[in-house]
Amino acid sequence: MTTLPPSDKALVPFVSVENMMKLVHHIGIEKMLTGLADYIEDDFKRWELFDKTPRVASHSAEGVIELMPTSDGEVYGFKYVNGHPKNTKAGLQTVTAFGLLADVSNGYPVLLSEMTVLTALRTAATSALVARYLAPKGADTMAMIGAGAQSEFQSMAMKAICGLKSVRLYDIDPAATEKAARNLQGMGLSVVACESAEEAMEGAQIITTCTADKQYATILTDNMVGSGVHINAIGGDCPGKTELAPGVLERSSIFVEYPEQTRIEGEIQQLAADHPVTELWRVMNGEAQGRTSAQQITLFDSVGFAIEDFSALRYIRDHIGGTDYYLELDLLADPDDPRDLFGMLQRAGA
Repeated sequence: MTTLPPSDKALVPFVSVENMMKLVHHIGIEKMLTGLADYIEDDFKRWELFDKTPRVASHSAEGVIELMPTSDGEVYGFKYVNGHPKNTKAGLQTVTAFGLLADVSNGYPVLLSEMTVLTALRTAATSALVARYLAPKGADTMAMIGAGAQSEFQSMAMKAICGLKSVRLYDIDPAATEKAARNLQGMGLSVVACESAEEAMEGAQIITTCTADKQYATILTDNMVGSGVHINAIGGDCPGKTELAPGVLERSSIFVEYPEQTRIEGEIQQLAADHPVTELWRVMNGEAQGRTSAQQITLFDSVGFAIEDFSALRYIRDHIGGTDYYLELDLLADPDDPRDLFGMLQRAGA
């Protein structure tokens, strides 16, 4: 059998988990989080150029598998991602993901990348970017309720992008709280492990909720939330999964990525379909107001949107050049004659 080496046209840059982690350390985690936030902000400011659709979701009793596509007319991107809350009991990640960018002009992929690590980074970067617009001036303390895989990323992004100084951790599993506190030691934050959500919220101007159970839950009751805080609600991300009491929503100014998706998956699935929300891209473009008073409760009803993943993949594509942190993957068939795919197959067996 004759095996010819693949042509340049057949090769697509691929960033593995190992190389993604090497790239993060090469760039520096805080610098990378800040860079991702800049890319996300740039794309939100050209929001109207993008194809937009709620993610395509396949739900089961165990979790959800989703595809998240978008395009700015020149580059197409998508992410495959799952969410299976019970996975941790089997030693598996709750969320895994990979993504792809392609050239719209010819349809050829230009990047394939792991996105389990990258999604954690881009989710945190998005949270902190939004908090920079909405959190009270001078906010330096965050309650982190839910100390799973996302908690350290959220804390580091808030430090890098918003100047966070202190994080107060709480999880119903004390081992998770201990894990997050241990990982954040020496990272430039004051870390306080708390024994209740109420304790975690003492003195916090930013409240982040990030729990995994796929059910209607009440992590924040109405009486727990005082005036003047910013709530970063990132746990609710599919139908039937929420974290906040409806009373909290009713008292808050609600900001969302893409209303058509958030009304299906976010905290606002608990409210009337016409409940007013503000799209974040309008705030970033100066077309809508963000925080308007010191007493206002702002709520980022975060579910994650495809444009954020597109931004993250753009960032990776722009930063792997000149490094060893990717592989050339033989992904595309490239016959000498584009019409002779069968002949290429025959010759491979000769």
